[in-house]
Amino acid sequence: MFEQLLQLVQEHAQTAVVNNPAVPNEQNQAVMQAATESITNGLQQELANGNTAGVLGLLGGQHSTEGNPLVNNISNNFLDTLLQKFNLDKEKATQLASSLIPTVMGSLVNKTNDPSNNGFSLDGILGHLTGGASSGINLGGIMDKIKGGNFDLGELKDIFSGGAKQQQEGNSGNTGGIGDVLKNLFG
Repeated sequence: MFEQLLQLVQEHAQTAVVNNPAVPNEQNQAVMQAATESITNGLQQELANGNTAGVLGLLGGQHSTEGNPLVNNISNNFLDTLLQKFNLDKEKATQLASSLIPTVMGSLVNKTNDPSNNGFSLDGILGHLTGGASSGINLGGIMDKIKGGNFDLGELKDIFSGGAKQQQEGNSGNTGGIGDVLKNLFG
């Protein structure tokens, strides 16, 4: 997924990064990689912190990327990276982060929710972010229930949070107990 996301960032970085005189040409690729890492780490951190509803709502297309607190957090983290790692001017770095991250996130959401696009899927993204802890879960069915407003995210939040925390720590593997949780979720 990281490579696909990097490619998506590269597709949208022409104006914000490549044609930006504030970003030295020799740093273009590193800045695009930092944007990709900011998105991945930001989504993973939100899941680890228990914001399953926010991540699912965003990636599932129920929440707009414009003014979205999750997208704003990712943009701010990317801004910090631009300032600290690349020593960019604060005004130029702010413009770059506030244009690139929401654009890429909007594209990611659109591609994730486009049934004709096989490059991104909610299952694939969450599987990557949680180290596979979400595998075996019918996310399509869950998203339908969430859209209908009759779904409690409590148990799912525990799975995603635990998986994201393990993935952050560098451990890949399931958190366990998914079969029991699925049995409870779908009767």
